[in-house]
Amino acid sequence: MEAPDTGVDDMTKLSYLHEPAVLHNLATRYGIKEIYTYCGNILIAINPFQAISHLYDTELMDSYKGAQLGDRSPHVFAITDVAYRAMNNEGKSNSILVSGESGAGKTETTKMVMRYLAYLGGHAAAEARTVERKVLESNPVLEAFGNAKTVRNNNSSRFGKFVEIQFDACGQISGAAIRTYLLEKSRVCQISEPERNYHCFYLLCAAPPKSCQEIEKYKLGDPKSFHYLNQSSCYELVGVDDSHDYLATKKAMDIVGISVEEQDAIFRIVAAILHLGNIAFALEGEDSSVLEDDKAKFHLQVTAELLMCDLEALETALCKRNMVTPEEVIKRSLDPLGAAISRDGLAKTIYARLFDWLVKKINVSIGQDPDSKCLIGVLDIYGFESFKTSSFEQFCINFTNEKLQQHFNQKPGGIISLLDETCMFPKSTHETFAQKLYQTFKDHKRFVKPKLARTEFTIVHYAGEVQYQCDQFLDKNKDYIVPEHQELLSTSKCSFIASLFPSLNAETPKSGKFSSIGSRFKLQLQQLMDILNSTEPHYIRCIKPNSDLRPEIFENVSVLQQLRSGGVLEAIRVKCEGYPTNRIFSEFLERFSILVPEVLKENVEENVACKSIMEKVGLSNYQIGKTKIFLRAGQMAELDGRKAKLLGESAKVIQKQVRSRIARKCYVRIQTASICIQTVLRGQLACESLKFRKRTAAAVKIQKSARRKSASRKYTNIKSSAIVVQTGIRAMVARNEFRSKMQNHSATIQAATEEEEKDSGKEEEDIGKEEKDNGKEEKDVGKEEKDVGKEEKDSGKEVEEPEDKEPEKQPTVEVQEKEELPDPPVAVLEQNKPDKTYVSPDKEQEVTEESNEPYHIVEEISSPIQDVLTAEELPSEVEQLKVLLIGEKKRADEYQKKHAEAQELSEQRRKKLEETEKKVHQLQESLNRLLFSMSEQFSQLKTILQTPSSSKPASPPIARVDYFDNSDNSDASSTGSDFAFPASGRDSANNSCPRPKAPQVHVKDATATEITGTADSDKEGAFDDYF
Repeated sequence: MEAPDTGVDDMTKLSYLHEPAVLHNLATRYGIKEIYTYCGNILIAINPFQAISHLYDTELMDSYKGAQLGDRSPHVFAITDVAYRAMNNEGKSNSILVSGESGAGKTETTKMVMRYLAYLGGHAAAEARTVERKVLESNPVLEAFGNAKTVRNNNSSRFGKFVEIQFDACGQISGAAIRTYLLEKSRVCQISEPERNYHCFYLLCAAPPKSCQEIEKYKLGDPKSFHYLNQSSCYELVGVDDSHDYLATKKAMDIVGISVEEQDAIFRIVAAILHLGNIAFALEGEDSSVLEDDKAKFHLQVTAELLMCDLEALETALCKRNMVTPEEVIKRSLDPLGAAISRDGLAKTIYARLFDWLVKKINVSIGQDPDSKCLIGVLDIYGFESFKTSSFEQFCINFTNEKLQQHFNQKPGGIISLLDETCMFPKSTHETFAQKLYQTFKDHKRFVKPKLARTEFTIVHYAGEVQYQCDQFLDKNKDYIVPEHQELLSTSKCSFIASLFPSLNAETPKSGKFSSIGSRFKLQLQQLMDILNSTEPHYIRCIKPNSDLRPEIFENVSVLQQLRSGGVLEAIRVKCEGYPTNRIFSEFLERFSILVPEVLKENVEENVACKSIMEKVGLSNYQIGKTKIFLRAGQMAELDGRKAKLLGESAKVIQKQVRSRIARKCYVRIQTASICIQTVLRGQLACESLKFRKRTAAAVKIQKSARRKSASRKYTNIKSSAIVVQTGIRAMVARNEFRSKMQNHSATIQAATEEEEKDSGKEEEDIGKEEKDNGKEEKDVGKEEKDVGKEEKDSGKEVEEPEDKEPEKQPTVEVQEKEELPDPPVAVLEQNKPDKTYVSPDKEQEVTEESNEPYHIVEEISSPIQDVLTAEELPSEVEQLKVLLIGEKKRADEYQKKHAEAQELSEQRRKKLEETEKKVHQLQESLNRLLFSMSEQFSQLKTILQTPSSSKPASPPIARVDYFDNSDNSDASSTGSDFAFPASGRDSANNSCPRPKAPQVHVKDATATEITGTADSDKEGAFDDYF
């Protein structure tokens, strides 16, 4: 079948089973977060390096329960469910093999398998600490003492783990056991950059402040100060808190049942191993060794205290060796190198015994069911490893994977047997071991000797070639127990340490025989293979998509190498050797019937039709089954090639017809569109032409109306200007007349006042002579009256003081009031004084009309008093006269104030009138020029209108001013114009001269009766009537 855009869930469905197709399908599914894919019965799990929601929840578990493999999308639950149902239905144990390189997610996958098994066969939730829970709770302890940081993973399991989940007859979990294989003991003493030792060493050094007593008790400090830890510069992990993990490990120990005393002994052993590594040796004599310095002695003493053994015995066990002969036991001193090897061997032995004890303790805590008949084993083991420098550990790991893949046939006298044989000779070196390898396996097809190599060899594994360096093969393979070490630790005062090293009498009879890690590994591996062979295996291959451990990154080269290492591509190769491609008849006919169309027309069976297609296309590498047709590798590609060729030729014919039809349709569409466009454009042009003609006609009318309206507007403006000029001239004439009358009136009042004051003075003098004898009081009254007269005289001077710009200086009027002044002259004075009420410009015309009326001046001619006053009436009359005099003085003061205010207001009006006269003169000159130009324009306008004008003579002038002043300085307007105005303003040098006589102004209004035309009239006679 063709692969969809989202890939296929089972790669056996791919039409092309080769590496590029498999790699592309995995990358496509990984891109859409589908991390699980089938390859037949093998589940491929790609580590996403991120949490994916709803991938392991309870609802999803329930959906996989009882489902057939392939009914649901690929998942680890599907493989586990198949194993569980096979165990229940067939009564046979099953196993799930989880493999992959470090960091591929094997441990997490194993947890998911056990979680689903607990879901299927677990106990009720009310039960406390079920078996499956105990297994999961033991993980922190095993990870602390069995995991370490490697080049590819920060938490890599350095041992193989096979978890047996035991079930009863009802399918319920009844017990469990954990089997471990091949702990990497050499890591305790030797680590490389940038790896770390086992986590427990760093956890103990990073104990929190609350555990300071433990640090002091164990005499620990910075990890950099210990030889077994400072061989690498990596001491801390990013995102990992060692102090927190220390507390979590202790809590997990409590859960699995490790007592406080046992925990203390465990950490004493861990601390003792660190101090043991710091014991350095120096050469003494020719071949003896002693402690190098005081620091080495200190660490030796601390080690002895922690292990609770004798200090001298410990030093002797490290620096000397007992040689047993038939006659006697000889003690032989070791050189510094031999002492260091003895020290490292003791450290590895102690740690391996401690790890085995932890596994046994966890199994006891979990509990096993001896009556269980069926089990499901989950194998979590390291995958195939190929580093730049591969040593003994990689050789054992790859040997395990070879056995699991069943491709490595170990013949007698193999590499491990040869290694054990070499280790038994004291004088053997890594070079002698390499030479033995070259001689023994020089003709083996899987063994290759690199060129110019002396200590290296290459083995062709199923996953590819791996080159090993055998420099440390001998040291790492040695695992025999030194009797001195065994005897020393078995006598320890710590019961826990003594239990790890039972006495030699309790050992097996073969305890004295040489043993090695390789031989023990082969034994454990054979036991594992026996267990796996007794079960039905299921495979899960974990893939690490990239080396950076980052999500959403898929490195093709790395994944391809892991597919080869995991045997996935090998399984595909085996499948391709037979008939890897198969299709059901209906699908095959639907896909390839196009090659032989007549087959569908015949009424034959599907298998016959499929056979006919294969015969007619000339292919013979096929087999016809009951429901499917099976094809050898490459046959599907051949059929697809022929189908593609046929489809290509047919496509050309179809394209020819389709392109011809498309071109024809395009031409017709363009032709139709062109006709439509032409029609529209022609209509638009006709409309534009019509609009142009209409605009032309409208423009002619608009021009006619505009010209007529412009002429009418000009006429109206001229008319308005004439009215404004007339109004100004009339106002000016009225003001001149009013000012002249006011001046005459003031002069008359002044003359009358002076005569009255003279007469009053004479009368007062006569009365004064008669009153000289009336006493001292009357004299005082006379003096007061004289003072009042002086004040009135001063006031009279202020009233009669001439203004700055008056043409003639008026004489000063002296007013002398006397007590005998009768009432009539005062009344006449009040009546003839000018009114000081302000006249607004709007009422100037009324004021002018009133001023034209003649003033009736009442002249009072004072005469001597003819009445003769008697002596008795004189005092009373004098009092009355005083009262009258005081009242008249008040009224005189008020009238003097009013007269001063009237004089000031009159002066302001006079100034404004002079300014107005100047403006009117300027306006008259502009109007004369405008009328001259307008007369020419109207003559042109009459010619344009071409209508007969009336012969009516020109109307009389709007306003004419005739001056009858005979003075030489009078400014007469030009006599060539109908409008004539006097010159505005007066010469400042003639301010003292008498004002000229008022001009006689004849004003004639230009009313509607004299102008017969209107603004909207078409008659030209209207203009002739006016001009």
